[in-house]
Amino acid sequence: MGLYDSYLAMRVRMDDTPLPEHVALVITERDLLEQGAYETLSRFFRWAFEFGAERITVYVSVLDAAAAPTLARQFDQIDAPAEVAVRGPEDGERADAPIQVGIGLGGKHEFTNAVRNVASEVAEGDLDPADIDESDIEERLVFPAEPDLVIKTGAERLSDFMIWQSVYSELYFTDVNWRDFRRRDFLRALLEYQDRNRRFGR
Repeated sequence: MGLYDSYLAMRVRMDDTPLPEHVALVITERDLLEQGAYETLSRFFRWAFEFGAERITVYVSVLDAAAAPTLARQFDQIDAPAEVAVRGPEDGERADAPIQVGIGLGGKHEFTNAVRNVASEVAEGDLDPADIDESDIEERLVFPAEPDLVIKTGAERLSDFMIWQSVYSELYFTDVNWRDFRRRDFLRALLEYQDRNRRFGR
């Protein structure tokens, strides 16, 4: 770790502003095809946990849904510091692990399935429409936890990412491509997060 990285890390640690407990990363299928992409992910996980994250969500947008299973299998080999739960476009099972990965699982699709499950329970008489609240939707999402910080590399565009969960998240865009993403880029995201005044929609 260079002097500049050490300087940034010191600034992060000296700031008494709480750090994000849940960090989300948005990358693309193309990013994962770059040489060293999974090694960078492994380092990213370690950086996030080192600076206080308790949960990490990675969303990989894909152009071809058929590529999702191949990309998902690569996560079986990744050197991760905690348990990893991977979900694809056809998965409806809730992900509950310190590291959660969605590959081609669009936010609109996830939200639609949650609403469909609520409607089905109403039709079966298991749920009273008058009692439905936000928690009923959240309980049926694949990734129910709300990120504090969402990092998007390469462009200022989120794609179809966790549209329900990220409504109050702090969004950090960097023009650094994933293949070039370094520890200092992560630290800059944390510093930006600490500089913001979170309002949670208020």
